[in-house]
Amino acid sequence: MVEIKSDKQIEKMKHAGTILAECHKALSKKVTEGITTIELDQFVDRFLYERGATPAQKGYMGYPFATCASVNNEVCHGLPNRKPLKNGDIVTIDFVVNLNGWLTDSAWSYGIGTISPEAQRLMKATKKALYKGIEQAQVGNRLGDIGNAIQSYAEKKGYSIVREFIGHGIGRKIHEEPQVHHVGDRNTGGKLKEGMVITIEPIFNQGTPFIMLGSDGWTALTFDGSLSAQYEHTVAITKNGPIILTEQA
Repeated sequence: MVEIKSDKQIEKMKHAGTILAECHKALSKKVTEGITTIELDQFVDRFLYERGATPAQKGYMGYPFATCASVNNEVCHGLPNRKPLKNGDIVTIDFVVNLNGWLTDSAWSYGIGTISPEAQRLMKATKKALYKGIEQAQVGNRLGDIGNAIQSYAEKKGYSIVREFIGHGIGRKIHEEPQVHHVGDRNTGGKLKEGMVITIEPIFNQGTPFIMLGSDGWTALTFDGSLSAQYEHTVAITKNGPIILTEQA
């Protein structure tokens, strides 16, 4: 069942989203050559606690960290570790903020030092596709409109979309209804209603869309070893159009 949020509840989620966006902005200055993803994880943990928030995924289904940190061919759910990031790497940092019981979720891909033109194009296309999907998050549209906008853009740019990981409703829980797929046909799927809050979080691969699970039991990797990138926002559906609750000013 889809939970409809009131204006007041969306405003509370916006406060959580502002903290999340500020944290990503601060992260963008720290994601440099030589730093480790465990150091970035610890930074996020401290940043949130200092602002009265908590990392919602820490402890969720046994997950031990404040963030997911996925490097190069890691699709998502990468475990932070002590391996220094290198020039040319790309890393996606994904985390969920809980502020007074209300949650928001956002992932962002970062390039380390000088990244290849191919990596630049992948990241640019994935981010653009996120906003293409958000444009369709209008009252009266359908979930398939979001997926179709993202899929059409991916195919135009020559990238594949990971099917196994999708967007979702969010509010008091990390995962609520509805499911938000990043592929689809126009005018299909559930209708978008005022007060819905969802995440849109496409993952693009340079190669095939197929993935495999790493030996740690958490990390998803591209099956062919190709690069992967992801961008995600939490979005409220309103009568005046979509409001990005995690937008970085």
